Amino acid sequence: MNFPFYIAKRYLVAKKSHNAINIIASISLTGIAVGTMALIVVLSVFNGFDHVVKSLINSFNPDLKVTLVEGKTFMLDETTLDQIKSTKGVTAVAAVLEDKALLRYDERQTIAIVKGVSHNYSDVSGIDSMIAEGEFRLTNQIQSFAIIGQGIDIFLNVILNSPRQMGIYVPKRSGQVSFDPESAVNRKFLNVSGVFLIEQDYDSKYIFVPLELAQDLFEYPGKINAVEIKLEPHAHHQEIQNNIQLLLGDAFRIQNRYQQNEVFYKTMQMEKWAIFLILVFILIVASFNIIGTLTMLILEKKTDIITLQNLGASKKLIDRIFLVEGWLVSVAGAVIGLAAGLLICWLQITFKLIQLQGSGTFIIDAYPVLVKPVDILVTGIAVIIIGFLAAWLPIRFVTRKLLADKSWIHTE
Repeated sequence: MNFPFYIAKRYLVAKKSHNAINIIASISLTGIAVGTMALIVVLSVFNGFDHVVKSLINSFNPDLKVTLVEGKTFMLDETTLDQIKSTKGVTAVAAVLEDKALLRYDERQTIAIVKGVSHNYSDVSGIDSMIAEGEFRLTNQIQSFAIIGQGIDIFLNVILNSPRQMGIYVPKRSGQVSFDPESAVNRKFLNVSGVFLIEQDYDSKYIFVPLELAQDLFEYPGKINAVEIKLEPHAHHQEIQNNIQLLLGDAFRIQNRYQQNEVFYKTMQMEKWAIFLILVFILIVASFNIIGTLTMLILEKKTDIITLQNLGASKKLIDRIFLVEGWLVSVAGAVIGLAAGLLICWLQITFKLIQLQGSGTFIIDAYPVLVKPVDILVTGIAVIIIGFLAAWLPIRFVTRKLLADKSWIHTE
């Protein structure tokens, strides 16, 4: 057995002459364990919320989205669309035209983004699985329908499939001045067949209508402003993105899901690591107890230090004994904290012990938890580094000073 480790282990488990050392050592270990447990639990809960939000947003955003680099609308011939559809890895393609409009229902009104989509849009997006009320139906043999976000539904107080229709108003593109305000506005009246629930930012902005109706409403006959593409689950996204870019040319921008929501994804990552750094700072504060523990232990074991020196132990060997002592406290606390944190996460995943308040209004009913191995690894490394620094400080400034000046030693 490694000699410094053997001595450090004996010092850790042996009863000290001063009970305060035992108490401080216990506090040190508990502080490291609680801090480590908090890191695992908080990061896992954050991962859970991150996964839920991303899955909801991904049900709205396509795998790939084609838009113009400059300009608003464009026409894409059937031949080009067929070439996109025949690209290896592509499963579905839908045309989209969206713009802002005024919605009115009874006496209430609001501004929203009207998104006209082709008939196969549900093949590209998972929006049909996010319907909270009603059904995803845009047309039948007689009329067209609208699908609205829950935020718009609550604000306008819409009644699904009611004889009262929702009006959509858009200024005419001609911009001709008229004494009759109504002649300067395009309008459509639709029944609402369904309400979707994704995320507040989408729920309060978007409504879906048939593509042909949107083209007529916005006066863009045959034109669109985006093509949304669904890929096979295990397809090589980057390769397909490059192939479509080569097909369409530099006039078009091809964006994957990350690029479509780059600010959102970066913000989520920044929030996660900000939380991590805050908890690490708390862990650093908790590790200060290790400094006190080792300092008092060094003072208590002063005669042992001289005995070891007389037996031929070098200063470096003595330093390693107390460094390993500090590491043992840190590692023991980290192991206990990791085990406790993973146990709490497992209990929450399995039994959903902590429920969300007002869960009837949420997609989920309990705090989501997702444990990632990288979080366990990063947490373990952080605890080890903090433990090393906490152990190194008293050794660097206490042990060497005492070894250099033996006047502090006395025999009893």
